[in-house]
Amino acid sequence: MNFCSSCGAQVTLLIPEGDNRFRFVCVDCGTVHYQNPNIVTGCIPEWDDRILLCKRAIEPRYGTWTLPAGFLENGESSMFGAAREAKEEANAEMRDMKLFSIFSIPHINQMYTFFRGTLRNGIASPGEESLEVKLVSEDQVPWGELSFPVVMETLKLYFQDRKAGHYDTHYGEIIREDPKTIRIEHY
Repeated sequence: MNFCSSCGAQVTLLIPEGDNRFRFVCVDCGTVHYQNPNIVTGCIPEWDDRILLCKRAIEPRYGTWTLPAGFLENGESSMFGAAREAKEEANAEMRDMKLFSIFSIPHINQMYTFFRGTLRNGIASPGEESLEVKLVSEDQVPWGELSFPVVMETLKLYFQDRKAGHYDTHYGEIIREDPKTIRIEHY
């Protein structure tokens, strides 16, 4: 950040009085610019013994498969945002949604929430951000073509819970150890 969004003056990185972290502070008007993690919310749309996946029509990871998900908007709940993303990406209406997982990803300043829910009437079609959508069983999941580690981990937990006959709510962190290695911690 170089300039203040309140007055346009230059900002400086410093620890404001009474704080314990570096923040961008305006040298003219004194506005402290807090930067917080982005929240991504999505869902696991279920229909019979299958789930809905979307093939991405946007970057990053164009052409790979994912669960319908996206950034939470101001003024909406995480669950409502997950249902909105399913509608936008797959023209899918969700029912009976329940929180399934929360993952913190500190190295990219994101937090993910995923909900499982029923795909209304099993109906979906590609939205603007999807090239294709499809209902898949566990053995049809294109594991090597999934978009993000958080999606892969969420699906692994989902199928693990389904085999066990009950669904837990999961929390974990995805930690970058070096440019090519991540580690997943479950709590």
